[in-house]
Amino acid sequence: MLSALASALMPLLHRLEPERAHALALLALRAGLAGRAKGEDDPILGQTLCGLRFPNPIGLAAGFDKNAVAVSQLMQLGFGFVEAGTVTLLPQSGNPRPRLFRLVEDQAIINRMGFNGAGLAKILERLAVVGPHPVPLGANLGLNRESTSPVHDYAALAAGLAPYVDYLTVNVSSPNTPGLRALQAPSSLAELLRSLVQTLPVPRPIFVKIAPDLDEETLEGVVETAIAGKAAGLIVANTTLARPAGLRSPFAREAGGLSGAPLFAPSTALLARASSLARGRLVLIGCGGIATGRQALAKIRAGAHLVQLYTAFAYAGPALIPRIKQQLAEALRADGFTSISQAVGIDSNKPPRAFIE
Repeated sequence: MLSALASALMPLLHRLEPERAHALALLALRAGLAGRAKGEDDPILGQTLCGLRFPNPIGLAAGFDKNAVAVSQLMQLGFGFVEAGTVTLLPQSGNPRPRLFRLVEDQAIINRMGFNGAGLAKILERLAVVGPHPVPLGANLGLNRESTSPVHDYAALAAGLAPYVDYLTVNVSSPNTPGLRALQAPSSLAELLRSLVQTLPVPRPIFVKIAPDLDEETLEGVVETAIAGKAAGLIVANTTLARPAGLRSPFAREAGGLSGAPLFAPSTALLARASSLARGRLVLIGCGGIATGRQALAKIRAGAHLVQLYTAFAYAGPALIPRIKQQLAEALRADGFTSISQAVGIDSNKPPRAFIE
């Protein structure tokens, strides 16, 4: 009931400036006003991956709770997993406001936040008092704008966060930190992963979050480097700098990364290609434009083992979670599957245009 009430209040929040509305939403979540999920998930949705039990494949992407202020409450909403961050080594204010824009007509968001956040020390204080994790909790790692040693900084972040989370994500794909995407180059990524694996005080699965704008050659290099570097998998994909034809919002030309509905087709095409290249050697998390259970299944059929929400959750609120899980379970059965694993990647060899048209 509280979840439905929280979602019913979303139109009121949407009348506020986006960043202020987001801050208020986090305060409401932290106060427990969104309630908690009841009952068990449909067994068809459960999986064990990387030694972690996921009761359902619907996760919350990084960026929603950058500073880990409401992770305990978010883990109670019915998500199958939650990812906090992006966390940087030092606090930073990010880019000047305004830096977050709703493209309502396009069911999209543009952000140029610039990894604004409280920094590692404050995040560790908050994670230290989080109780047992009802679902896997991840942390997304990023660089300060003025970082001069990416390898050192990522290693320090991983070492600090590993005892408090269940998996780590290396963000080398945000478009809002200059030079960050260059770390997707195989030589840079290999050095980064090698340092992280050597530094971890406790074993943790490591995911690499990639950009949706990678060309074929770079994607192939990222996949092989991730495998060689002992990464558990990839998150496909981050926000895009592209502006697809047909965007209607007056904010469509704002600088920053675009997320939401317009990203669904290109990110799913990239996911299918990554799945084809990985050939089962990586766990893939599909992210970009998911708003329904059928869209979640399309990501799974393209190669995702898990999926993540951000923009649709920001628009629809907590009531989206049970709805999308029910739709996904129904869609799996309608397509003749009895488990998610049966559906993973069966469309990965389709041509890219199959996901775009």
